[in-house]
Amino acid sequence: MNPAAPQSKSARAIDQALADGRAALIGYLPAGYPDVQSTIAAGVELARGGADLIEIGIPYSDPVMDGSVIQAATTEALAGGFRVSEVFDVVAGITAETDAAVLVMTYWNPVMRMGVDEFARRLAEAGGAGLITPDLIPDEAEEWIAASDRYGLDRVFLVAPSSTPERMKSTVAASRGFVYAVSIMGVTGARTAVSDAARGVVQSARDAGAERVCVGLGVSNAGHVAEIGSYADGVIVGTALVAALRDGGPDAVGALARDLSTGTRKSN
Repeated sequence: MNPAAPQSKSARAIDQALADGRAALIGYLPAGYPDVQSTIAAGVELARGGADLIEIGIPYSDPVMDGSVIQAATTEALAGGFRVSEVFDVVAGITAETDAAVLVMTYWNPVMRMGVDEFARRLAEAGGAGLITPDLIPDEAEEWIAASDRYGLDRVFLVAPSSTPERMKSTVAASRGFVYAVSIMGVTGARTAVSDAARGVVQSARDAGAERVCVGLGVSNAGHVAEIGSYADGVIVGTALVAALRDGGPDAVGALARDLSTGTRKSN
């Protein structure tokens, strides 16, 4: 087990929420959608609306995990000329205006192309908390683990219902900040019900030594947040927030965050 390091911004944000008697609310937004300044404005509104942590996704040309709403947003960002280096502008813009921990969620290829050390250094300089890496497994993350230690960044790996006990244990050990539990197999997207598998994945991660487990994929309303928040440390919302940004701009993101946050209170 590798407990969160003292400098972990993600752990601090989650622990603060738990101390307040609620699950942490984590919101996802794609960088550069519909443009960089709008992403920053939406991130600030998301934090003001109650998000404790914010995930900023790097648009990618082959987003195998993303559902249609997020794919459409990232495609628009790329068509608008988004460059990977602009993600640091987004992170810096949000961290300058809020207390939320801001992580970057990215497929591994853009990090490799920039250079792992260079990416980590620039993320730390921008005030970022760390990286969520959906397609990187700990066995292949030696360079990232070293860079994250060097710059004091969190490294969030994913676990799923299909994770073997051995894989669960190695992923928990390699993670810092929290472990990202995928509640369903497949792509992201808002759903009317949350997979029953989520509770089992959280328990398996805890059994493997995880101190903080947050659940994502399929969360779209305050009811989902309350359901997952009853057993997880944090609840991750993506597609619903991206749809709000698409339909109503940053103000709509803030309004949805306020609504979602009503579901975070843990019952005694």
